Amino acid sequence: MARYLAGRAAGVVLILFLVCLFTFIIFFTLSPDPAVMICGKTCTPERIDQIRGVLGLDEPFLAQFLGFLLGIFAGRDYGEGANLVHCAAPCLGYSFQTNQSVWDMVVERLPVSATVAIGAAVLWLLIGIVAGLLSAVKEGTWWDRAAMGLALGGSSIPNYVLALALQYVLVVQLQVLPFPQAVAFSDDPALWFQSYLMPWFVLATGYACLYARLTRANVIDTLAENFMRTARSKGLSPALTLRRHALRPALTPITTIFGMDFAALLGGALITETVFGLNGVGKMAADSIAKNDQPVIMAVTLLAAFFVVIGNVVVDLVYTRLDPRVRITAR
Repeated sequence: MARYLAGRAAGVVLILFLVCLFTFIIFFTLSPDPAVMICGKTCTPERIDQIRGVLGLDEPFLAQFLGFLLGIFAGRDYGEGANLVHCAAPCLGYSFQTNQSVWDMVVERLPVSATVAIGAAVLWLLIGIVAGLLSAVKEGTWWDRAAMGLALGGSSIPNYVLALALQYVLVVQLQVLPFPQAVAFSDDPALWFQSYLMPWFVLATGYACLYARLTRANVIDTLAENFMRTARSKGLSPALTLRRHALRPALTPITTIFGMDFAALLGGALITETVFGLNGVGKMAADSIAKNDQPVIMAVTLLAAFFVVIGNVVVDLVYTRLDPRVRITAR
């Protein structure tokens, strides 16, 4: 197991390094000159050269990339002399639009994205797995047809359409919920719950529909296996047979999908946060893309990649508990 973990850790480092490299190439060599964007339309060539020197954009590409990597682990300095500014590790640069530390911006907005992702994940797991399990057990009944019909319809509705419809009905017309805002739980628990209820539901709807269909298909396939016939032939009750012998192999594939989906959401639910005006990582990314704020876009890309890679490793470790065959291989 130690060798397995060491190998996966090396793989994580390599993947994140490649993501850093490709992201750096895209945003700092193929994009418009950041110095020109910062300086504005009425800027002089001398001022543009000065900005390039402060940001280190006048250095060769390799020097810029190594400086960026070094800044993540040890910090880096911008400018020189009286204009020297030290960016403490982990340094992801400064926003071109607000001149704030990108790391501070990410840390400030990450709790909002984490709240949206965790609440939606709990909701879609409960609804999706329970609905899919009941549909599999009641295969061919009216419940099965109705649940799968709703799942198909729910997965076809775009997030932004559902979000706008809910805001119009629940906030504008019925006025039973406030317009969502990033409220801390410690400040007002009731307002916190009411503010995040619609984002949770909107984000969970599509995932719940997908998980319901996947759970139904996996459980039906598992119930048809030979070991399930053997368990029933021993006289075990249907509920005990389902709980003890069918759920683990049926839900194992769901674990992989959930790990990837949840990890991706931690990097920001761009559409949901933007529609509801929640100032999370996703909305920050959307605003930065509109303004071509390259350091912020790059930071969000690296953050999303980090969560996806780590989520993949966690899923593999969970697999070693769910499937004994994977556990033997991991050793």
